[in-house]
This record gives sequence, C-alpha cells and structure tokens, in this order.
Amino acid sequence: MTLIRAARPGDEAHWRRLWAAYCAFYRSAVPDAVTATTWGRILDPLAPVFCLVAEHGGGVAGFAVCVVHARTWSIEPIVYLEDLYVDETVRGGGVGFALIEGLKAEARRRGAGQLYWHTEGDNRAARRLYDRFRPADGYVRYRLDLPGIGDSDESGIPA
Repeated sequence: MTLIRAARPGDEAHWRRLWAAYCAFYRSAVPDAVTATTWGRILDPLAPVFCLVAEHGGGVAGFAVCVVHARTWSIEPIVYLEDLYVDETVRGGGVGFALIEGLKAEARRRGAGQLYWHTEGDNRAARRLYDRFRPADGYVRYRLDLPGIGDSDESGIPA
C-alpha cells in the first residue's frame, strides 16, 4: 500500500537521497545551496512550493515537488509539477500513479484549475505513466537561460 502525504521535516534525508538519484537520472549536478533552498521552500508554508512524498514498503519511495502560480487564462491558480521521482526499486508498482492522484487532490484543495508538467520526449517509462492520465498535448517547450543571481538553470534539470 502507498500512502501519499505532505513532506515533513523528518523526511529530509529520504528526500535528499531520492533527489540525488533524480538529479543523476538527468545527468545533472545541482549545487548544494540550491538543494538546501529547495528543501527550505518545501517546508515554508509561505512559499509557493510544496512536496508530496510516497510512503511505500516501510519508507519514503518517491516525491513530487510542485509550484503553485497565477494564470492569465483563469482566475484559479495553476499547479506545475516540476519534479517527480520514484525509487527504481519500486517503479511499476503504482507509486507514481498514486503520487499524481495525490497531486490532483492537493491541487483541488488549493483551488487550482489545472495541474501540468513536462518530461523528456524519450522518457518512455514516465510517458507510459503520464499517458494514463492524458496524452501529451503536443506543445513544444522553449527555454532561455538568463545567467545571473544563483545561475540555477545551469544545473541541467529541465525547467
């Protein structure tokens, strides 16, 4: 059974382990300061960032980090799923599906009118999961790096 819940301060070591694996999956190195800031934002009730974790098999086996933001096409806010990762040892067992279902419920609780995300076109495993909710919409993403304070875009993590 998988339990989906909000991340808590005691989850930090588990989240960092999974975060490191997530970054490695994308062949990226996120600076320690960015990782620490992200974790701080997750725990900050005033930040527009939240994280759900999946408890499965006696431990934290996955996470989903989201950003809530305003939208120009509706009054309701929108939720962007920025990062989702499930431990390799439990993939295919419903943890990812449960995380997205939990995100849908949390987005509704926050009054959001939509939940959206991106993934790499050749990430077949993720796309099999995501297509269970709705097929990709065909949009193409463009990204301009704006070097400056923090230079966090240089991490290589898809924004």
